[in-house]
Amino acid sequence: MTEAASDASFNWRPFLEQWSEEWADACGSDEEIPDGKALQERRLGFAPASAAHIAAAEERLGCRLPPSYRAFLEISDGWRNAGGFVRLLAGTAHARWYEDEAGFGEFFREELVEGSSPEEIAQAGMWSRALQLDVESDATYILMDPQDVTGNGEWAVYCHKVWTAAPPQRYESFRAYMEAMYREFHYLRAQAHEEREFVNATTRALDAVVEEAWHMALAGDYESAEAALVEPDAFGRPRAGVLLGQIRHVLDESSHFRGGPGMSAAVRAQEFPPAPARAASGHDAYDARAWLVGPLWRKKPSFSYAAPGPFGAAIEEAREQARWGDTDTAWRTIVAALPRWQPLGADHLVPFGLLEDSLLGPLMTPERRRELLAVPRGPEGVVGSGPVAEALDPGGLAWLADGEGDGRSGGYRFVLVEGVEPAELPGHIGADGEGVLHEPMTQWDVHDLLHSRGERSSYDDKPMVSVGRAGAGWSFAFDGEAHAFDKKRFVSPAAAAAAGTRAVVVWSSRAESCSPPAFHLSVAENGAEMYAFTACAAEVVRNGHIPPTLDPDLFFTRAGDSDAWLSGERRALEAIAAEFGVSLPRFALSSACRLHRFRTRSWTRPPGPGETYMVVSWGAGEVCWRQGVAGV
Repeated sequence: MTEAASDASFNWRPFLEQWSEEWADACGSDEEIPDGKALQERRLGFAPASAAHIAAAEERLGCRLPPSYRAFLEISDGWRNAGGFVRLLAGTAHARWYEDEAGFGEFFREELVEGSSPEEIAQAGMWSRALQLDVESDATYILMDPQDVTGNGEWAVYCHKVWTAAPPQRYESFRAYMEAMYREFHYLRAQAHEEREFVNATTRALDAVVEEAWHMALAGDYESAEAALVEPDAFGRPRAGVLLGQIRHVLDESSHFRGGPGMSAAVRAQEFPPAPARAASGHDAYDARAWLVGPLWRKKPSFSYAAPGPFGAAIEEAREQARWGDTDTAWRTIVAALPRWQPLGADHLVPFGLLEDSLLGPLMTPERRRELLAVPRGPEGVVGSGPVAEALDPGGLAWLADGEGDGRSGGYRFVLVEGVEPAELPGHIGADGEGVLHEPMTQWDVHDLLHSRGERSSYDDKPMVSVGRAGAGWSFAFDGEAHAFDKKRFVSPAAAAAAGTRAVVVWSSRAESCSPPAFHLSVAENGAEMYAFTACAAEVVRNGHIPPTLDPDLFFTRAGDSDAWLSGERRALEAIAAEFGVSLPRFALSSACRLHRFRTRSWTRPPGPGETYMVVSWGAGEVCWRQGVAGV
């Protein structure tokens, strides 16, 4: 039976008696009430309205009252303390037509636009026809709309709290409104800081539901737990709000969960990053792009989530894997360890602090957030019983040719080095005096670092590359924002990278208005280039003995056909991956993941005699250009 269908037959007497008893038990002797006898009598209501009184009210108002309000009056002719802001609710003597005495209707009609919904239009007209039920209140209007009627003859009730500057809250019926006010009474009492504990049969029953929902959530049935926690949360049960907040925070990437008063200090200390540092001026510190894109891009301080026991050890292992781009392995490490995670108390159901971890937080896709909640853990966890985490990286290199996405619209380039750890790459191809491995950072951080102050020339191409592992025994240095390929000035870093080992260099330059697409491959061993090719439009330049599997004629044959070029690029990348057994992590390179970075040596040679060049320098709000000719 639906709520609307059950309104007329709702048993008001036990509901109102329970509300009155709980209110009286919670009150102190100095409680402010509109009628001093209410506490003494332990009754918020009044004597029932007689049939004659109800009939007289309906005759005065010129209409038959809606069923649930009429049934309420037969038990209590009015009500005191309806929620927290209505001190006296009208009975038969005080119900009257409102007629928009305060002018709210005009205000809401002015807010209507061409695309306003039927509900918004109806609400704007409600003010001049509604029945007013509030008699004494704190700037709160309770109005029943005779034109907003359900199939059972119920009138919708609107509660307008003036100080909220929000549209009125709509309830399907008078019964629905009173049940909401009963919940509001509970909520406000539960949140109040009083010496007397607010405990009764209702709170004990709700707390039992919360306890059961906690175990359901730990067992991985977070959807049932979320549904079960909604009502206790509406009644203000502190633990319910904390648990429900954790579930919704994990599921919703836009959530701004802060814990609430029901969260213990231990959980708060473990799961939340420290408060961000304040600038000397007393305002929050913003990054360099904040004035362009607003506070949503506020730069977050670095945060490393930590937890005790085996799960904490697994988090450290996963962070080490993620910092070198192996995000799939990092996530599998987390999922495998989740059954061993232990809550810090009954207000704790998931390690939601992982979402804020600088290295592991970006791994949390919507699917992985759901998986985080679905794995049984804590008292309900069984090691080895969790699902196998799905990989997000396709493996290989061919994904780089998947159109113009993931920030690679202008092309990309990378260096692969065999037998060298990622942290050692700056020693092979780092720029003179700048070959320092930076702490993990996002691409936005790189932009800040490069563009806050510096100098760049047309002959000096030193990208800030991200580094990581490229499969068994290989490391990569990757630049996803490569400029147009200049075949006359290009100098492959392969030979320098291959000191005492083997290295592969790839540069793909996508078609632009001023240059054709280009694809370069060079392979070096023990400090010397072994072979290379550069395909640019219809021209292919070869050097050395190219293995048959990497012959450029297999990939680049049709000039001027962008689809054919991308298809050839994909086949070339597949062949390179198969030849050397290498792979690049798409997820780590195509998202907000943090990776270590360093600046490489130049990929282009200096200008020769008579060649022109330009130098651009910037800093302190100024940009300077100067042009020159080499040798002059």
